[in-house]
Amino acid sequence: MESHTPKIEIEGKIKADEPFEVKISVGPHPNTIQHSIRKIDVYFYEDGKAFNPIYLASIILTPVYTEPEISLKLKVSKSGTLYVLEYCNLHGIWEGRKGIRVE
Repeated sequence: MESHTPKIEIEGKIKADEPFEVKISVGPHPNTIQHSIRKIDVYFYEDGKAFNPIYLASIILTPVYTEPEISLKLKVSKSGTLYVLEYCNLHGIWEGRKGIRVE
């Protein structure tokens, strides 16, 4: 069965202004020209910030040749929420989110 909601994985504790790895994946999902994940956008909503969200990354995916699995190194100074939007050419935009707690 196919899945559209982005999965967000973060390992370990997050410390202010220190890089940490985030893994994002979508699936299982078909990867054909007729039906595939074409784009992943990543945003961070920082607690207490006047203007949110902060745009972090955009990844364009080519069907057949690329899979909807990415890793990013991020650095944040405050806690907040990571938002991931993915675009399926057949079923539109789907959102996943994960809270980030800076220790």
